Parts: sequence; C-alpha cells; structure tokens
Amino acid sequence: MILLLQFTLVYMSILMLVALGGCFSEHSGVINIGLEGIMVFGALGGALVMRYLPDATAGWLVVLMSVLAAMAAGMLFSLLLAVAAINFKADQTLVGTAMNMLGLAAAVVIVKTINHASPIAGVAEDELIYVAKRSAFKIFPEGTTISGATLDEFNWLAVLAFILLVISFFVLYKTKFGLRLRSCGEHPQASASVGINVFRMRYAGVLISGMLGGLGGLTYIIAGNSRWQVSSGVAGFGFLALAVMIFGGWHPFKILYAAAIFGLFRSLSKTYQSFAFLENLLPGNVYNMLPYIISLVVLVIFSKNSAAPKAEGIPYEQGMR
Repeated sequence: MILLLQFTLVYMSILMLVALGGCFSEHSGVINIGLEGIMVFGALGGALVMRYLPDATAGWLVVLMSVLAAMAAGMLFSLLLAVAAINFKADQTLVGTAMNMLGLAAAVVIVKTINHASPIAGVAEDELIYVAKRSAFKIFPEGTTISGATLDEFNWLAVLAFILLVISFFVLYKTKFGLRLRSCGEHPQASASVGINVFRMRYAGVLISGMLGGLGGLTYIIAGNSRWQVSSGVAGFGFLALAVMIFGGWHPFKILYAAAIFGLFRSLSKTYQSFAFLENLLPGNVYNMLPYIISLVVLVIFSKNSAAPKAEGIPYEQGMR
C-alpha cells in the first residue's frame, strides 16, 4: 500500500504540473498539443545539468540548477508554438504535433552526439545517466522504510508541484494578470478594446506552459531510474496530461482531483503485483493500458460538454469582431 501511495503521488505530480501548463496556455487562447515534446526537452535540460555538475555539488544546488534548467528548456522549446501560432497564425494542432515529433528527435540526436564524443562503458548511445545526482531529490534518506516498503519515490519535485498548484490558482483567479489572461482566451477582441495586449498575454500563457511542462519532464525522469533512455520519451504523459486538463475543467483544483485519479491508474501498472487479488484479476498488460483507456473514456464523455475557453485555437486578428 505504501508503494502504491508513493507512485500515485509521483505520477499525480507529473500530470498535475503538465496539465497546469496546458491550462495556462489554453486560458490564453492557444491550444498546446506539444506538451509531450516540451516535457522531453525539459527532461533533457535537467538531465544534462545533473550529468555535468561536479559530484561534490551540494544537493540543494543540484535540485535548484536542474529545476531552473528544465524550466528554461521547456520555455525555450515552447517558443516554437508561440511564434508559429501567435505571430504566423499557424494551425495550433499541427504545430503541437510537429513539436512532439521534433522534441523527441532533437533530444535523441543531442544525446547520441554527446555519448559519441564522450562514451561511457555500459551506457547505450541514447541514454543519459545521473546516478549520484538523483539522490539529491529524495525527501527521505537512502534506505528509509515503513512497513517494509522503501521510501525511494517521494521527492522534492512532488512537493514543488503542490506549491505550484496553489500559486497557479492564485495567479489565474486572484490577480489582474490572471483575469487578463483568461479574458484573452474567452474574447480577445473585447480584451484588446480595453487596452490589453493580446499578443503579449498569449506569449505569457505559452511560456508559462513551457516552464511547467519542462518541470513535469524533469519530475518524470527523477521518478524513473538513475538513467534515462531518451528514445523512449516520457511514456505518453503529455497526452495523459491533456486528458487530465479536460477532465479537470481547466481549473487548478479540479486538475488536482483528475491527476489523482489518473495517477492512481498509472501507478497500478507498477504496483499491481504487490496485491494478489489484482494480479489474479487482470493480465499485467491491461494495467499498463488502463490510463490510456481511461483517458479515451474521459475525452468521449466530457469533451462535448467541456467548459473550454471559447477562443482557444482561434488566431487573434486585430480589427476582427
């Protein structure tokens, strides 16, 4: 049970961060399908910092530098969506899909180039290792146990995710910035008529989305092993986060509940063998498929009646009514 709780909280925090990122982007009026690619780039930025920081670096500094690098990498990659969708008014769904393919391909090329230049014995050409640095993110000391379960999965990034959830709610619903951002996703022409710079607000929404998505990518690889096979990407968490965002109605606290449900189903694929009745109930592959099955069901049921921002996906044209 402790293991199930650990994995649920970890997967919940990943989905929550990325879904919050999508929430900011869509509240500004830009659909961000490219969250998967942003996660990959954010994970790459954080992993590279962990790899190249000296082994003697203090743990808090490893965490800080990795988090900042992941956020910066996610924001940088999200600029592709911002420029294409806001300045050139390209189809946002196509741009996001292209970003997903480009993000993974570019990350694999970068890692293979690094590993060819400085090969490490026993490391595949598309792997990044960060053995010593990963322990800096753990909340409990190595080997801490409760009821026989080792508390290895609890990490500071999960705590940060909950802090950012509260901050996101406050920013979106308690500040002028949040009101202006949401107005640009509902009726950008009306917003422009009262002096709001729609282009600037939409850029802000997309960049915040990239920042949170990049941090979600770092959280994903920290929750895994001490090495990341880049060609495997982030296991579809970007797409699951979109389902979490829709199920959560584009509201931070509702996203929290949705992320808990999806995180629970995702964690079952890792922990079902710890429960005899679950192991005998369904084949293991079914538990691996459950989050994606649930996401399809959620989209079918809730997408038609969802309270999405009215102007999301619609390019802003000055002078239109």
